[in-house]
Amino acid sequence: MTGWLTPEEWQALRLSLLVASTGTLASLPLGLGVAYLLARGRFWGKTLLDMAVHLPLVLPPVVTGYLLLLAFGRRGPVGGVLAEFGIVFAFRWTGAALACAVMGFPLLVRAIRLSIEAVDSKLEQAAATLGANPLQVFARVTLPLILPGILAGLVLCFAKAMGEFGATITFVSNIPGETQTLPSAIYTLTQVPGGEAGAMRLTLISIAVSMSALVLSEFLARGVARRMAA
Repeated sequence: MTGWLTPEEWQALRLSLLVASTGTLASLPLGLGVAYLLARGRFWGKTLLDMAVHLPLVLPPVVTGYLLLLAFGRRGPVGGVLAEFGIVFAFRWTGAALACAVMGFPLLVRAIRLSIEAVDSKLEQAAATLGANPLQVFARVTLPLILPGILAGLVLCFAKAMGEFGATITFVSNIPGETQTLPSAIYTLTQVPGGEAGAMRLTLISIAVSMSALVLSEFLARGVARRMAA
């Protein structure tokens, strides 16, 4: 692949893989907790939490990116505090990972939530009756049953992160070698004379990654269905 792509294109591909992987893995702990709350919790504000989780799916990505810039920029309420400890997101690859995590978070939560709701609550109640505390019930009963759903959610989140453009370019701009991911590189190549071939190469790679993610997600979803039926 290094002979097929130019060094700049290869750099954009590697950065996309780094950003998507970091954003996806960083989303998992919070996504698991939120999904469990939405699936099993009974509390005031549950509908508001559900709306907040899914908001990035309906907001224009540019708006999400701008909100991230306001919050996590060097002068933002969160970014300003983090900058004092040397943690900077704006115009860094870590900011691109944050933007991708936010955009892919709803897909991760939804997949995990559906898996948790498919688990028979009587199994969890039986474990609790035998003396297991809530953490033990989750670790020994719920988690093994929802593992395929977690994997499916991770795949969908990763695929979304690989294709994220609007929020990323608004929050961290389009800096080659730092924040220029595959979508940003494709956009740049379409704006320069003679860039069509490079844009097509990166487009084919993006399509291949997205299709592979969809196939893997469907395979894992069917695995969940068979497991629940058994």
